[in-house]
This record gives sequence, structure tokens and C-alpha cells, in this order.
Amino acid sequence: MPEYIVLSRLTAEGRKTLRSNPERLLEVNEEINGMGAKVMRQYALLGKYDFLTILEAPDNETVGRIMVELGARGSLETVTFPAMDIEGFLSGLK
Repeated sequence: MPEYIVLSRLTAEGRKTLRSNPERLLEVNEEINGMGAKVMRQYALLGKYDFLTILEAPDNETVGRIMVELGARGSLETVTFPAMDIEGFLSGLK
């Protein structure tokens, strides 16, 4: 299944929510799972972005719909990249 890298940055509202309810992060991951993707791994970051999330999803349309839904809430901003494993990338070059 295709994988996607999502870099996310909390808004001021998102930081307030996370501070008052840290478990909200896990709840959002469950919501993502319910929208047709699967959270494979997630990391908290220091720097320009707050989180790096690796998703599996059937297609770009599913990920696009999820990112619009999450962004419409006003608690985070995302940048999403489709990702290829190195073996698949190399075989595509042959």
C-alpha cells in the first residue's frame, strides 16, 4: 500500500488543545485510521514542524481528503509527501 510522509505544525489553537488534552493526539490518529488510512509511525519533532507521521493509504485522494478534513479544524497545518521505498524506486529506474 502507498506510504505518505506528513509534516505537521500545530496552530495556537492546536497547542492549547494538546496542552489541555495530550491524549487528543492519539484520538486524531484513530480518526485517521477510521477515514481510510493507517498511522504507521509518528514522531514528535523539535524545530519548524511539531510532528512527522508516516501513513499508509490506498491512494492520493484518500490522503487529500484526510488532510483537508484535519486542516479545516484549524488546529494544525500539514505538508504531505507521497513516499517510495528505495527498492521500488530502484526497480523503477531499471
